[in-house]
Amino acid sequence: MSLAQEVLINVTPQETRVAILEQGVVQELHIERASSLGIVGNIYRGTVVRVLPGMQSAFVEIGLQRAAFLHVADIMECHPDNEDTKVEKPIQEVLHEGQSIIVQVIKEPIGTKGARLTTEISIAGRFLVYLPYQKHIGVSQRIDVEEEREFLRNRLLDLLPEERKGGYIIRTMSENATDDELLADIEYLRRVWEKIQGESKKVGERSLIFYDLSLPRRILRDVVCKDTTSIRVDSKEMYARLSEFAELYVSHAVKPLKHYTGERALFDFYDIENEIEKALARKVELKSGGYLIFDQTEALTTVDVNTGSFVSGKNLSDTIFKTNLEAAQTIARQLRLRNLGGIIIIDFIDMDEDAQREAVLEELRKAVFVDRARINVNGFSALGLVELTRKRTRESLAHLLCEPCKVCQGRGELKTAQTLCYEIMRELMRESKQFNNAKEFKILASPEVINMLLDEESQSLANLSDFIKKPVSLHPDTQYAREEFDIVWI
Repeated sequence: MSLAQEVLINVTPQETRVAILEQGVVQELHIERASSLGIVGNIYRGTVVRVLPGMQSAFVEIGLQRAAFLHVADIMECHPDNEDTKVEKPIQEVLHEGQSIIVQVIKEPIGTKGARLTTEISIAGRFLVYLPYQKHIGVSQRIDVEEEREFLRNRLLDLLPEERKGGYIIRTMSENATDDELLADIEYLRRVWEKIQGESKKVGERSLIFYDLSLPRRILRDVVCKDTTSIRVDSKEMYARLSEFAELYVSHAVKPLKHYTGERALFDFYDIENEIEKALARKVELKSGGYLIFDQTEALTTVDVNTGSFVSGKNLSDTIFKTNLEAAQTIARQLRLRNLGGIIIIDFIDMDEDAQREAVLEELRKAVFVDRARINVNGFSALGLVELTRKRTRESLAHLLCEPCKVCQGRGELKTAQTLCYEIMRELMRESKQFNNAKEFKILASPEVINMLLDEESQSLANLSDFIKKPVSLHPDTQYAREEFDIVWI
């Protein structure tokens, strides 16, 4: 099912932001900052710095802050006369420390993990992906009709020269491409590969050989399609660059591409700033009155579905079913909007009927089908949970825009003022024993905690002061966060 699509591109010297709207609703947000440009697709000459036989992997320095990770499954074995294949030897027989290798980034550095690499080079074009070390012709998995797959494969073979070098993957967008467009893509990919080969001979160790297109150009290449009704750019310079790029490589993007000159900021006019704030929130309201709770951890993301104030329907079972159906659609959108990857666990509200569970599962599968990231949806588990996986290649929106709270250290919760009062009194008891020659103790803490010590806990503090036989004075300081305090002895 095709949906009317709009693309909004906001450009500043510091960062570029792209919002993709379908049927007027924001579905995806992409952000690229000048200080930390995306590196997926980049090709480097790297140096192997450590081989780990136990993990069958290696660490490779490519000039980034952290060493990148290369698993044996992502190493190709070169055969001069035949197609390259995955290595079947242990990694210690293929790589050694100090070895120089050409690698491509397939996953951004995420959290404390370095980038993930492969030696199987691939170069993406508009309609095709070029595999210089392969010979086969593959077809995108999203094209699932066998007759159509065979037709596209034979069509490309007819266009390629007999003495061709390398293999190709036919992308979904090639279904509507003309022969001239496919030939232009083949020629573009050939030129890029020649440039990469030339650069690889000139650069030194741990150097960048080839970098992928900037975010706006990647959006034109990978996202814009026949259903795109408008592409608005708020930068005159970027508009000129994209127009030139579209003329050469993405002809159908020329007509919808427009320079936005409105008085209001582009993202304000389309209310994108508000959508970004919502995408960072833990709670997501449903139109029916129900709501979702998203909790993101290092290993997985959990989504909890609740009916909230929703009471429509013939009975409770009907209310639950309708809430779960709406939740399935909203979860699919939020996964794209927040760019959540890895394992996602969904706790739908319990349903008694198998038919309802199947309907909710089908609604979820239908909703995630339009996602460009690869998603696998499993059925309900014995505990009534739905597990799905979404391919993760870059940081989530929250990890990109936020950092753990310095006050709560990422817990998302703070100790109560009362809990802090009791901690202070325990610490006071410890220090009175350790520094028994102190004449007085001063407590410095946030006004909220000091107020509780002066009010509700005043009797407890007075009893403690009598017990340790030392006066205790209280000093509120607005510079202290709730969980911070100091005890000074005089």
